[in-house]
Amino acid sequence: MIRFINDPSECQKISREILEALKEWFEVDESREQYIRESACQPFFATYEDKTSDKPIGFLCLKETGAETVELAVMGVLKDHHREGVGRRLFAAAKDYASLHGYSFMQVKTVRSGMYEDYDRTNMFYRSLGFKELEVFEEYWDKDNPCQIYVMSLRSAIGTINTRHSYRGAFVEEPVPRKDLEIIANAAIDAPSGCNKQTTDIIVVDDPEKLKMIKEVLDPPVAQTAPAMIIVLTRRINAYRDRCFAVQDYSAAIENMLLAIVELGYQSCWYEGHITDEDRICDKIAGILNVPDEYDVVCLLPVGKAKDEFHAPSKKPFGERVRFNGWK
Repeated sequence: MIRFINDPSECQKISREILEALKEWFEVDESREQYIRESACQPFFATYEDKTSDKPIGFLCLKETGAETVELAVMGVLKDHHREGVGRRLFAAAKDYASLHGYSFMQVKTVRSGMYEDYDRTNMFYRSLGFKELEVFEEYWDKDNPCQIYVMSLRSAIGTINTRHSYRGAFVEEPVPRKDLEIIANAAIDAPSGCNKQTTDIIVVDDPEKLKMIKEVLDPPVAQTAPAMIIVLTRRINAYRDRCFAVQDYSAAIENMLLAIVELGYQSCWYEGHITDEDRICDKIAGILNVPDEYDVVCLLPVGKAKDEFHAPSKKPFGERVRFNGWK
C-alpha cells in the first residue's frame, strides 16, 4: 500500500527510520542526515504492508533539479522486504507523479558499478527500471565513491506505456487546446486497421453545451468535470468473407489515443461497458451528436488534466504473466 505523505515531520520520521536501518548504503552520518532533512519538503511516497498498517517498510522522495528534470533523490526499503517488488511499486508511483507534473526526464545518482557489491545490486535495479548510464563524475563525492548518473526519458513511447493508467478522478477546470485534441484524434486514425477497412471514426467534443448534454445522460455519473471528450464510433465492414475486425480496429485506435493523451500531459479512462450496457447510454450519446445509423458508439474518453493524485495499480510480477517458448 503506497501513500503520498504531505506532513513534513512524518516524512522525516519515516526517512530516519528506514535509512538508519540501511547503514550499509547510508553509512555517512552527514549525508544521511541531509537526506532526512531534505525529505521534509519534497514529494514523498511511503509504502506499507497493507491498508491497515501504520508501519512503513519503504519510502522514496523526489527532488526537482530543473524545469524539465526531477531526481530520484533517495529511496530505501527495509531489508526484510527486499525482492518483493516494493521498490518497483514505489518507483512506479513516483514516475506517475513526475509524468503527471510535466517533467520530461528523471535522473538518479549512485556509486559506479564495480566498487561495492551492495551498490552493484543497486545499479542493476536502476537499469532494470529503464535508467540509462549518462556520465560518471569521479570527484563528485570522493575518489572512493565515483558518482554514476543515470537518466530516463519520461516522454519515450515505452515510458508513456509504463505510466499510462486509467484515471477516474476530477479534472482541472482548464480547456484542452484544439491543437492537442487534433494530435490525439490523429493518433486514432494512425492506428492499424484489419485489411485497412478503417472501421473506426471519432467525434471530438469540446463544446460546453454538448459536453453538458452528454454528462447528463451518464448514469451513474462519470467524467463530470472533463473539459473535453472523445466519442469512438465503429461500423461493421467485413474484411473478407464474414470476418470483421471492427473490435480490433477501435481497440487499437483507443489505445493510441490513451497514449497520446498521457504524452501530452492529460489523463483519461476507457469507458466502454459503462455506456454499452443494457441501458444503452451509447444510443443517447449518438442521438445528441447526430451519429448516422450505420455507426455504433462504443467508447467515451474524457480528456483533461488530472486534479487528484493517483498511483499505479498493483500488477502481477513479470514472470507470472510472460513466458518464452511455451507455458513452462
